Amino acid sequence: MGVVDSIRRALGGPATIKVHLLIKGRIGEGWQDVDRTLKLREGATLGELIDEAERLGIPLVHALENSPHLRDTLMHNGERCPVEDNRDRVLSDGDQIYLLAPFAGG
Repeated sequence: MGVVDSIRRALGGPATIKVHLLIKGRIGEGWQDVDRTLKLREGATLGELIDEAERLGIPLVHALENSPHLRDTLMHNGERCPVEDNRDRVLSDGDQIYLLAPFAGG
């Protein structure tokens, strides 16, 4: 926990966490390349991260809706984390959420 979060907590405010969000590859009609760190309230869930990404204009919802297989291949700290089964999963400071669209070609 950083100094700012310690002060917030001492003043009765919510502490925050930082979660790294990566989206890479062809998703839907276009190429997505997102590499952002989002600040969320301590205790935030994967579902809240998805909502916050949408609020910030990050195309995570678009990616999940337009490439349905990605809902099952979302990664949380290097482990597969299907969205529908994990919307209530609590995130921690320093977590990484990664969405990599599969590549195909020949």
